[in-house]
Amino acid sequence: MNIQDLYRLYQQHPCITTDSRQCPEGSIFLALKGESFDGNQFAAQALQKGCAYAIVEKPEGGTEGISGQYIYVDDTLQTYKDLAREHRRQFNIPVIAITGTNGKTTTKELVKAVLSEKYNVLATEGNFNNDVGVPKTLFRLRPEHEIAIIEMGASHPGDIKTLAETAEPTCGLITNVGCAHLQGFGSFEGVKKTKGELYDFLIQHHADGPIFINADSDDLVDMIGDEEDIWLTPYSADPEKQYVCISAEVVSCDPLLKIRWRRPLMELEETGASQKWHKVQTYLIGAYNIYNLLAAIAVGINFGVDRKAICHALESYVPTNSRSQLVQTPHNRLIVDAYNANPSSMMAALENFQQVATLEGEEKMLILGDMRELGAASADEHQKIVDLLKVTGLQRVWLVGSEFGRTQSNFRKFKDADEVKAELQINQPTGRLILIKGSNGTHLYELPPLL
Repeated sequence: MNIQDLYRLYQQHPCITTDSRQCPEGSIFLALKGESFDGNQFAAQALQKGCAYAIVEKPEGGTEGISGQYIYVDDTLQTYKDLAREHRRQFNIPVIAITGTNGKTTTKELVKAVLSEKYNVLATEGNFNNDVGVPKTLFRLRPEHEIAIIEMGASHPGDIKTLAETAEPTCGLITNVGCAHLQGFGSFEGVKKTKGELYDFLIQHHADGPIFINADSDDLVDMIGDEEDIWLTPYSADPEKQYVCISAEVVSCDPLLKIRWRRPLMELEETGASQKWHKVQTYLIGAYNIYNLLAAIAVGINFGVDRKAICHALESYVPTNSRSQLVQTPHNRLIVDAYNANPSSMMAALENFQQVATLEGEEKMLILGDMRELGAASADEHQKIVDLLKVTGLQRVWLVGSEFGRTQSNFRKFKDADEVKAELQINQPTGRLILIKGSNGTHLYELPPLL
């Protein structure tokens, strides 16, 4: 059975489930395998619950094909991706891919907000950005969708190449590149090469589709190289930079970010007069978010979204899931950025925190968690953060996790979030402006209710 035959079967049963606990009547169960589970063992159970067919890996020495309600394949995950790609090919719509070290999800949400002002948009939900999540998103495509936004994450070389070959984007952007997942990538150059796989795919397959690029990033510009026959849409946070499509600057960030943006070249051509600024007051924390906003503006302009509508979308967007959130509790103000952390995002968060003014009688405090998956560079990168903290003058610093625990400093250290919770039950800070920043695995996102 080739993938086209399998897709015709899917069209008769247009619901694929990978969870044997959720088996809608007439659906197709696809058995995935992980480090601690094997979906093939639950295929019979899925059929009993109402699935019409089960796609499973063929037994050793067996052959591919259909036997009763069982569809035997060499690799169920690859079949899942191939089938999702076949479904995606049924839709002749723009597909925007978004990847990068930091800001992928925030940028995706901002782009979705902007495009939704004019289009029916399908976008990645949550962090379904890997080789299981991307196919799951593609299977949600329906005839009413006019544009799709696919977030792509990576932790090993080749990951973005695989995801791009599955989703077949027509345009896209890389938010930035930094030191993250070094345990998988091996080096910063490995990060650049892997993220750059998106550029490689677009240049090879869709040179007529725009690549939205942060013109202020030397790394991203270098990754594009000297390709000439491609459509670049550059944006910049330098209002004086020449030959960009969109520029912006920070108006204020104390603590919520306010920017103004304009089209340096196009405004002159259209009006013959002064370039018009468009102001946007956001609910985002951190000046570093200007590039996420710029990316969304650039995409919106490219797809013909009205400028007032763009501003409305950006001003209406409220961050969630512990990403750049300002939280007011009865006792403190919190800047919660505890979904993810790596050296570049940690540095940016600390720099921004230094610039945020306190209210009368308010003191600043830091609760920082380990930055995960840095491999051999972990000790050095955590020590760099601690060394930076030593010169900031901040006195109230709590470090959480084993990696920070091995650093040389006199800051207070906690083994894990549970130890922090125990301390907060005894001594609850009050009247503080607190930055909470760490990798998701440190569970610092559990602290705000106690603060």
